[in-house]
Order: sequence, then structure tokens, then C-alpha cells
Amino acid sequence: MTPESGRQNPFMEPLTLTTERLLLRPPAASDVDAIHAACQDPAIQRWTTVPSPYERGHAEDFVGRMVPDGWRDDTEYALVVQLRAGGPVIAALSLHHPRSWTWEIGYWTAREHRGRGYMTEAVTAMCRFAFTRLGAVRVEWRAEAGNTASRALAEKAGFVVEGTLRGGLLNKNTLRDCWIGGLLPSDLGLPAPWPYLPAPDRERSAEPNGAE
Repeated sequence: MTPESGRQNPFMEPLTLTTERLLLRPPAASDVDAIHAACQDPAIQRWTTVPSPYERGHAEDFVGRMVPDGWRDDTEYALVVQLRAGGPVIAALSLHHPRSWTWEIGYWTAREHRGRGYMTEAVTAMCRFAFTRLGAVRVEWRAEAGNTASRALAEKAGFVVEGTLRGGLLNKNTLRDCWIGGLLPSDLGLPAPWPYLPAPDRERSAEPNGAE
């Protein structure tokens, strides 16, 4: 049985996830203003693929079309983040499905809520969802090379940065080099559908093997 055959999917109705401090839920029309305001941050427009300039219509399209279409079509699962104590949206994140059994995560956090560990908490919950409900065997993180804040967060969430891809990220109609990292179920103490055989270390792989 493959991971795909065992997954409980598609989720025709979006769901919610909770952590110790956070509620991850589908965005609602009432969130449009908060999403629009957060995405005015030059750093979010610079380092993520949100449109720039980011207009209110972009937030409306995200809430009203992009999110429900992704859930319905089983191609992208996007949620917004809110403190369990209440208040406006403080972040957003999504999983999309570029390759078989692999999902890719992306995220942004409103400027005033950074540095408190909220997104690390949310990313961990989203990755657990990917492994336990979507049948993922690997979750990938990509960010434009130089986005040190995103990289630090990914590493805190358990991702191993594996290298740099030349022209691996299309943002604002320009191909850019990007860092790539991977997270496996075992990194979160979760079982995997198949055993994992890592490559030999550099010392062993450098030994002669008869190949020219």
C-alpha cells in the first residue's frame, strides 16, 4: 500500500488545528482586512510570493477563491493563524503538493507578532497534519537564498537545510536561487510508511567504488 492509497483525503471541508497557544483555521471574509494589513509589510512582499503591491482585492481573492479551491481540489491546504485567546489573524501558512508524496510548506507572520515562536508552533502542527492525514513522506521548505529569518524558523521546526537550488524559486516574474530543506516523519517522532535508507556519509562515499 502506498501513502497515497492510505490517506484520508480529499478534505472537502476545511478543518482546524490547535496548538498550545494557537488556532489554525480556514480564513473567513472577516479576516480580509487583517490579511491585507499584514501583507503591506515590505519584508513579506520581498521574500514571499504574495503580489506586490498587495491590494485588498488580493486578500479577497485569497480568502474567497484560492483557499477553498485548494481544499476542494486537494492541491493546497491554506490556514490562517490566530491566538487561542482571540484577536486578529497573525499569520498564514499553507501546504501545496508539487510532487508525489511530498508537500511543500510556505508561511508568513505579521511583523508585530514575530519573535515569539508562533510560526514555529504553527509549522510543526501543519507538518504533523501532512504526515498523519495527507500521507506525506516528506515536507519541503524553500526560501530565496538570503532569507535568513525564514531559514532560522525552518531549522527551529526541525527542517534540515539540504542545499541551494539555482533558479529554484519563481518570485515576481524572476527566477531566484533558493535554499531547500526537508522534514521527515522521523524528525517529529512519527512513523513512516516506508523505511528510510540515508546515503553514506561523505567519508564513505568518497571511497573508490570502481566507477570512473
